[in-house]
Amino acid sequence: MNIEVKDLNLWYGQFQALKDVNISFSEKRITAIIGPSGCGKSTLLRVFNRMNDLIEGVRTTGEVTIDRENILDPSADLVVLRKKVGMVFQRPNPFPLSIYDNVIFGPKIHSSKNKDGLDEIVQYSLESVLLWDELKDKLRKSALSLSLEQKQRLCIARLIAVKPDILLMDEPCSTLDPQATQRIEDLMRELKHNYTIIIVTHNMHQAARSSDETGFMLLGELIEAGKTEDIFTYPKDKRTEDYISGQYG
Repeated sequence: MNIEVKDLNLWYGQFQALKDVNISFSEKRITAIIGPSGCGKSTLLRVFNRMNDLIEGVRTTGEVTIDRENILDPSADLVVLRKKVGMVFQRPNPFPLSIYDNVIFGPKIHSSKNKDGLDEIVQYSLESVLLWDELKDKLRKSALSLSLEQKQRLCIARLIAVKPDILLMDEPCSTLDPQATQRIEDLMRELKHNYTIIIVTHNMHQAARSSDETGFMLLGELIEAGKTEDIFTYPKDKRTEDYISGQYG
């Protein structure tokens, strides 16, 4: 599912956080958004499931089209949108429930599956994040007892359970050690066969390793975007080159 962003601007009160952003995101690809802290990366990510709406004083102009619908239209159904576009945060946030109840939380809200149907969803979702073999005999165990990596995988499984089309990941490896980070990156590469993935990361090695396309942001502007190998090897803008080479700031 493609995403098209046209002339996107966003303000927090009087502060303009996004400035005339234009970018498209390809279906079933991983796109990394990079840039220094405070440049608007996470704000842009939160536009795609309208999470910025929860912040008082936010104002947005422009157009963001997902599946041929402008999600910024006041008539957009946010329940449908947030089912279609799931989000994983920096720190894993499983609910204080069992592993099983975490995975079925969304499906129970969105549909009336019977017990057998929920069991199938749990197995499929945990298999999708390579947790089924580890946890199939511990489904009634508290999700809070899992390791950080397992918690992050569980949070991704919780999204997969409601059958989204797009996965947003905001620094999903920032709390993980290098080995766990590599395993999450490997998982992302598997998931892109079925989902469009957008990841915000400060880790440029991660962006270079994991993404197909990359966008560089600075002070609320999208400076340039393109194939990851091109952005990292032959950036068109001197600001991109300076940032990637560690000379920015």
